[in-house]
Amino acid sequence: MTIQTIILLVLVPLLIWRVYARLKKMMARQRSVMSRHYTGLLVFTAMVLVPGSELVGQPASLAWLAVGAAAGIAYGVFGLRKTRFEAAPDGYWFTPPMRLGMLVGLLFVARIMYVGLEIYVNQGTANVLPRFTDSPLTLIVLGLFAGYFGSFSAGLIRWRYRIGIGGS
Repeated sequence: MTIQTIILLVLVPLLIWRVYARLKKMMARQRSVMSRHYTGLLVFTAMVLVPGSELVGQPASLAWLAVGAAAGIAYGVFGLRKTRFEAAPDGYWFTPPMRLGMLVGLLFVARIMYVGLEIYVNQGTANVLPRFTDSPLTLIVLGLFAGYFGSFSAGLIRWRYRIGIGGS
């Protein structure tokens, strides 16, 4: 075993622990800030549209991305039904369902780490690495992640406008 492999074996669990801790904090009670919701909607929509524009000539890959995004949107709508919304004197708050968001977030991180591991293992070999958009599983996970958090952001915007305070 090389020193790089040993360091990788030590750092990967640390990275997983930090990602888990960060996601756990993000799934707690949060203040509803409209600019964050709009930014989330914009970023997660772009996460589907950018790879989608690359896949116009590959209908099967585009379909995998669309399936993932549709599943993510459905999962996000389900998550919004489980979200607790609060209009308190000190502001507007929401508490997302922790398990749903953690599952989607960790699945995405796991897939990214797998792609990184694949790159690490194949470095220095003659193997040609596939493009990011060549893997159906990666496209499904990307679509699921972006669809879930994008629809969640859209749902939060909708909630704020429905209670009549969309501008603040």
